[in-house]
Amino acid sequence: MARTLALDFGDKRIGVAMSDPTGLLASPLTTITRGNLRNDLDKIVEMVTGNEVATVVVGLPVSLNGTIGPQGQKTLDFCDVLRETCPVPIEMMNEQFTSAEAERRIRESGGKPSKDRGRVDAVAAAIILQEWLDLARQTTPPEEPTPA
Repeated sequence: MARTLALDFGDKRIGVAMSDPTGLLASPLTTITRGNLRNDLDKIVEMVTGNEVATVVVGLPVSLNGTIGPQGQKTLDFCDVLRETCPVPIEMMNEQFTSAEAERRIRESGGKPSKDRGRVDAVAAAIILQEWLDLARQTTPPEEPTPA
């Protein structure tokens, strides 16, 4: 099974997470410090092609009332450009509360989220990805056994 890559898109950084080859477990991978759009896209495509990634999942910030605000629109615009560049499908996943959850997890492990914002972004990407993987497993019918 191919891997899935997740992105937590922000103005300063893009948190990146990747699934294991079985598609069961998401792990924080890295953080891309935003430069120019072309370089950001090149780094993402390099990760996709270099790791047998089949799908990219991008966290979409949706407000509590279900609307897309300014950051959500920036994310949608970024995804439009990413789709033109990336050789695999791009999917969106609601990312409500993932940064707060990432900060909580880092604190619980003895870290200081305020000191390492990049780690928060990568952990948030892993939370987005794990939710997507769990949902995909729930909605995908089990494979039929092949006759012997």
